[in-house]
Amino acid sequence: MFFIKKIFKHKILVFYIFLISCQFQEPNNNHGIVFLENRANTLIINRSNTNDVIKKLGQPHTKSIKDSNKWLYIERVLSKGEYHKLGKNILKKNNVLILTFDKYGVLINKELLKKDDKNKLAFTNKSTENKITQKSFVEKFLSSVKQKMYGNK
Repeated sequence: MFFIKKIFKHKILVFYIFLISCQFQEPNNNHGIVFLENRANTLIINRSNTNDVIKKLGQPHTKSIKDSNKWLYIERVLSKGEYHKLGKNILKKNNVLILTFDKYGVLINKELLKKDDKNKLAFTNKSTENKITQKSFVEKFLSSVKQKMYGNK
């Protein structure tokens, strides 16, 4: 009897250690700068300069092609979906911070674009016919014969 109680206590101990190691927070996959919105709030327009920005946010992810005084920072957070969505990744945050500096390196504008600020683009379902890639009469005829030959098998 004592032996059974000892085994039962060991099983409870193992089960307890297993439960402690479980995480109750959802797994996130971060890309870019974490907590970008909070860090952007610490930047002050007409007071912060490029050195302050680099100290708080690091080097920019990208600079504008036309204007090297426009810097972009990105934050993207993905999380696992529910069981009924088969565990697909869900986009939790998709923030883009656009900082504009004057020629002296002083911050003159900051703009934070969130996930909801993205434009909804509508694409057309029309297709363009291409005369070059259309099949000739012989190709159409041979492909239909091939379909009929192998269709019954």
